[in-house]
Amino acid sequence: MKIGLSTYSLVGAFRDGRLDLPGIIRTIAEWGGEHVEVVPPVDFIENPELVQQVKDTAAECGIPLSSYTFGANFIGITENEVFRDRTEEERAAEIVRVKKQIDIAAELGVKIVRHDVGHRPVENTSVAQFEKDLPIVAAACREVADYASQYGICTNLENHGRHFQGSERVRRLVEAVDRKNFSCFIDVGNCCGVDEDPYSAALNNIDIVTMFHFKDNYLRRWVPDPENWSRTKHGNYCKGSITGYGDIDLRRIVTLIKDSGFDGFVSIEFECRDVDCLYGAKRSLECVKALFA
Repeated sequence: MKIGLSTYSLVGAFRDGRLDLPGIIRTIAEWGGEHVEVVPPVDFIENPELVQQVKDTAAECGIPLSSYTFGANFIGITENEVFRDRTEEERAAEIVRVKKQIDIAAELGVKIVRHDVGHRPVENTSVAQFEKDLPIVAAACREVADYASQYGICTNLENHGRHFQGSERVRRLVEAVDRKNFSCFIDVGNCCGVDEDPYSAALNNIDIVTMFHFKDNYLRRWVPDPENWSRTKHGNYCKGSITGYGDIDLRRIVTLIKDSGFDGFVSIEFECRDVDCLYGAKRSLECVKALFA
């Protein structure tokens, strides 16, 4: 098992100019990260020179690139802050764009890809709407997985984006796509966004997981000042913390992972607005390593 960090964990330092993308990779290596999950802060299709820079930097640091992540939405599109369903032509174009990202993953030399599959406004994420969207999304994911198979790449969704976030919905999509090279990431923090117990979610998907995201949250039924808190699907409150400092029972999840025989990548995705990312991400890595020790 290798414990590392997503580059997204240090996106704050990229945005304020303290680190460029190669600098993020060097920092993760210096901290003792055992792999890097590449979540580029800019689109590699528009910045192709970064692909070789990332490869070269990882090679110099002796740290493996575990996976490559990019966004996608096979359901709809937001224009002028208004969400609408994609036309068939727009969906086909989105699939073509995602295939170009798969080509980039092959250039990077990774064998694991994570892409979003589709989201809707939270008020339109009912079970009935999910059943309507499932075959559409499954067909798109199947086409992408088939394309990725030429490179030996496994494509994955993450429990993310409210609509395909609950563990049962994740499993339904994996089963509907029905490809050996399509599975899922389990983000133990994202479960909270749909008010699902993280341990139960991990248990429900443990047999189909490719990679784990370790994230931690403070969880509340009520807060006096909701400004820096996210609302969950059912109206509770959630806020990112240093991994190991929050309310998720990470130790129990670690026991589940060890007992399952999982021997892949564990990636920390630090998301805490109250703590500088350079401190919080490093401390999160130290805490997760201690949990697995």
